This record gives sequence, C-alpha cells and structure tokens, in this order.
Amino acid sequence: DDEEVQEVADRAYWESRGAKATLAMVDQLLQIVHEFDPGLEPKYNKFYVGLVKDGQPHNFVVFRPRKNTLMLTVRLQPSAETQTRLEGSGLEVMDADKREGGYRIRLGMDDVDKQRDVLRQLIEMAYRTHVA
Repeated sequence: DDEEVQEVADRAYWESRGAKATLAMVDQLLQIVHEFDPGLEPKYNKFYVGLVKDGQPHNFVVFRPRKNTLMLTVRLQPSAETQTRLEGSGLEVMDADKREGGYRIRLGMDDVDKQRDVLRQLIEMAYRTHVA
C-alpha cells in the first residue's frame, strides 16, 4: 500500500474540529468493519481517519468527518453493478475519487442507520478486494 505519510492526530483532535456527531457515525461504520475483521482499529490522521491492523494501514475505507456530514471513500474499482446499486440507494455519491481510487459518498446524520445494508455491502466488497 503506497500510503503517504500523514501527520498523526487523535480523536480529541477531530472532536475539537466540531466533528463529535460525525465521529459517532465513524463509530457506527467501524461496527460494520468489525463484522469482517475485529482487529481493525481507527487511525486518526490530520486529514482523514483510516484503518490499521498490527501497525499496518488497511485503508479500504477512509473517513473524513466534517461538522455536519461524513465523507466516506470506499476503495472499489468502478463497475456498472456498483454504480447501479449506489444510484438506487439514495446515497449522495460524489465524483469518483481518482487519488485514492473508489467511490466518495457524502453521508448525512441519518444515512448510516437508513442505508446500513448498502453501506455494509460496499464495505464488505472493499474489504474482500483489499484485505481478505
């Protein structure tokens, strides 16, 4: 994994940026991640929250908490099937993330609860592609 070296931050850093509510959304998504691999933990960086296991990055999903939304990047190769699934889900899909490779999704406060099934499917597909 060609990860850029990022300045390390911590949860308090993100909370001080006014992202307590969106950090709770990260926690909900981490519960989904733990269904596939309980050993993955959040790694708080200055520009994003990634995942790490045994000191190694596993950023098949990347979280960017904002004050009122959470930007979620799911690292999947674009496909017609995934695009169709996303378009039918009602999730707000942004442009493809060319730098990190994958889909960028803007999640509102209720989206994790309302769209849990589709988010779980996307996270599982990315996990199977990059980690398993």
